[in-house]
Amino acid sequence: MTSTESIVTTLTPSQQANLHLLLQASNFLARTLQQQPALVSELIESERLASSLQQGFSDPLAQTADLSEQQAFALLRQYRNSSLSRILAADILQLQPITASLSQVSALADCLINSAYHWAYQQLSALHGTPLDQQGQPMPLLILGMGKLGGRELNFSSDIDLIFTYPANGEIAGSRRPLEYQQFFTKLGQKLIAALHQVTADGFCYRVDMRLRPFGESGPLVLSFAALEDYYQEQGREWERYAMLKARVLNPDPCHSVELTALLKPFIYRRYIDYSAIESLRRMKQLIEQENRRRNRRDNIKLGAGGIREVEFIVQTLQLIRGGRIPSLQQASILLAFKALRTEGILDAASATMLEQDYLWLRRVEQALQGMEDKQTQTLPTDPEQQQMLLTALQRPDWSTLTAEIEQAMQRIHSQFKQVIEPEQQLEAEEISLGRLLWDSELPSTELAEQLDWLDSEQAEQLVAQLQQFKQDCQRRSVGPRGRDYLAKLIPRLLHWLEQQQASTAVLSRILGVFRQIVTRTAYLELLFENPPALQQLVLLCAQSGWLAEHLARYPMLLDELIDPAQLYQVANKDDYRDRLRLYLLRVPEDDLELLMESLRQFKQAQQLRIAAADISGVLPLMKVSDHLTWLAEVIIEQLVELAWQQMTERFGLPAGASQQDKGFAVIGYGKLGGLELGYGSDLDLVFVHQCQSQAPTSGERAIDSLQFYLKLVQRILHLSTTRTNSGVLYEIDTRLRPSGNSGLLAIHIDTYQQYLQQEAWTWEHQALVRARLIVGSPALSARFTGIRQQILSQPRELVKLQQEVRDMRQKLRQHHGADSTDVKHSVGGIVDLEFISQYLVLAYGAQHAELYQYSDNIRILEAAAQVGLISPQQAEQLAEAYQLLRGVGHRATLMPAMQSNLQHSNEQRLVLLRQAVNQAWQQWLNDEPAGMVP
Repeated sequence: MTSTESIVTTLTPSQQANLHLLLQASNFLARTLQQQPALVSELIESERLASSLQQGFSDPLAQTADLSEQQAFALLRQYRNSSLSRILAADILQLQPITASLSQVSALADCLINSAYHWAYQQLSALHGTPLDQQGQPMPLLILGMGKLGGRELNFSSDIDLIFTYPANGEIAGSRRPLEYQQFFTKLGQKLIAALHQVTADGFCYRVDMRLRPFGESGPLVLSFAALEDYYQEQGREWERYAMLKARVLNPDPCHSVELTALLKPFIYRRYIDYSAIESLRRMKQLIEQENRRRNRRDNIKLGAGGIREVEFIVQTLQLIRGGRIPSLQQASILLAFKALRTEGILDAASATMLEQDYLWLRRVEQALQGMEDKQTQTLPTDPEQQQMLLTALQRPDWSTLTAEIEQAMQRIHSQFKQVIEPEQQLEAEEISLGRLLWDSELPSTELAEQLDWLDSEQAEQLVAQLQQFKQDCQRRSVGPRGRDYLAKLIPRLLHWLEQQQASTAVLSRILGVFRQIVTRTAYLELLFENPPALQQLVLLCAQSGWLAEHLARYPMLLDELIDPAQLYQVANKDDYRDRLRLYLLRVPEDDLELLMESLRQFKQAQQLRIAAADISGVLPLMKVSDHLTWLAEVIIEQLVELAWQQMTERFGLPAGASQQDKGFAVIGYGKLGGLELGYGSDLDLVFVHQCQSQAPTSGERAIDSLQFYLKLVQRILHLSTTRTNSGVLYEIDTRLRPSGNSGLLAIHIDTYQQYLQQEAWTWEHQALVRARLIVGSPALSARFTGIRQQILSQPRELVKLQQEVRDMRQKLRQHHGADSTDVKHSVGGIVDLEFISQYLVLAYGAQHAELYQYSDNIRILEAAAQVGLISPQQAEQLAEAYQLLRGVGHRATLMPAMQSNLQHSNEQRLVLLRQAVNQAWQQWLNDEPAGMVP
């Protein structure tokens, strides 16, 4: 007989009933009681259990000295499991309100985090000495708890979001090796994370998420107060204000924590009524709804419509708008914020009370859900056994009663949410009467066509025929009642906007192509109906670009981007793309690789849609389109390197000579990426270099050769980018420009790279180097690459030989693409001719004029050639104009073939003249007979 069974035999009938109820409601409790049988008697005695919880939590490591890591980890996890069991048992036995439960879970987290922190601090101080503040006291690492932990409303099985900071820089005196405070606190942070996060035989304490820290995953693990203040003053984003709203120092002291709170306050709250927060609010609302649609979160009580997140969103937005003027709103706790919003009259008492009650009910459901298996979930179960477990925990009679109660609460919350955010826009009935007639009427198509007075009779009949065919297609497909209802409402609105745009049947055909992909996905029909601006933008974009229409049909999740026209056409910069990507990936669990890859692809498509929308609308000048597509690619490459590096180092450890801050690795962009000239469908030409000279093993338990590490790292990057998911490929990557091409190593040492370019490279490879840039890499590798590129491009060359080799390469390309090609890239006087002219000028005269190879893009090379007197300013201007116009025609060929031909036709005379100028420059530089060698 086990110890648990022996205890059970001594229980009274009422105690056995309590135990039976607990075991029916939670497998987590069953596992914990098997591991810690002594808990049984405490959990089933209500008075004893309530008394135990009232006493609070004590440091599990306080009464022991010189604990090993294994011992400390075991004590922390055992204490965590036993304490959570007490809280959960009190919930199931209905001994306390949910507010008490949330507070206890948060207090337990504070206790365990502080316990692990003090243990780790002592361990490191014994090894390295102790950092001291200006008063000569041990300097703390202050731990900011974010999100629900900061608000003391932590979930039963939640991740914890933390930020680490310390008061000031310095150096530990008296240690054998001088150690900067930054290094000490980084080691401390890493040790603390391991103490909480690592899974052992006893489980784990908390999954620790550090991505809310400044600069996210790519930023330092710890920052000084000064660095933290600089970041939030200069680079802090609106969403980081939302995050910092709930920040709380988990290990406060009388001095430094007060200073930190005062430092952060001006960033969070404005001294005026901050209506600028409303714009961010709308964008964040869009993100919430996007995520719901993408993951079909109908049964998610946190993220679904009317879920916990919407309550938090309402409250935090009102806090941000008015918190600077009303100090009582400056609360990390949502419950205290509710009280302040009622007191100040910002929310009426009835609405605030109902919202709070519905919120607490959903939190109670969430607590019971997570207590079943100790898993972070907010999705209602579909498995009957788990449904019964949840019913037991919440003491509800049947599933329909429970779900009805949940749905009613979520409907009330969502109604409040929509009122706070934005009123619905409705079209007047007379504006949609024509559409209703066309969709519902049984009249002959010829009679219906007569109603379409903005089209000629032939086009009108085509439009009616298209609409009727689409309706028949929908009847044959599994479009449910809600879908048919939304279609009946949407089609009249669609026809109204088509009439407003005087659009052709081709536009309707494109839009119906999108509709065919979403008719069975009611959430997207609902999106277009509930957000009239989104439907209007769909009409506008499909009217202007068949490519965009196909893109939207292939990836319907992009419809989310149409909701806010101001955001859709907003022109970003590289930092904005980086920040958007960071925010986008914060919503993805770090360990969900498949979802990370899918999210990267969705992000790229969404941003390309924005760029294309700004392009065709004229918001973004033609010359800037490639800049934006290039910045987007660079930001994604940075993220790919970071993700691949994290995955590799977690598995194998760090390679010799590398650190988390300096990977000793770089990515060089060639071709269009290097020349800042990417198009909508461009591949990426990449070369990967490193500076590792050691074959020593990596630092992890599964160590491999350090050189092999970098090969595997590149393979990982290629896998993350080129694997096809539901959203396609991220980028096709071409690595053939690396030394020795396909037969060369994927990752090569920077010395080998230099040696190859010096001794073995062909002239065409030097031409390619003209358009090369370092995209990702440490400052040291960046400087090294710049030096190599300068050395190669400044070599004196025999001009006759160079001219012949450039001509030969151009001829090979022309033969490959067709000698009579008429496209803007390969035809005579086209883009490739211009690029070869620029490359020739750099290789021929770089030894004399360093200005020629300072930049990798053609426009600035031509400007430099004019500055040094190789070509006249007038010729440089002509060639630059030709390049811009030809590239514009190329972009339009992708987005709008019809518009491209119009663009070509409207500029036909100018294009002829400019192409002649390009051809004259070709004859001047590559068909004449230059003499001798340039010194």
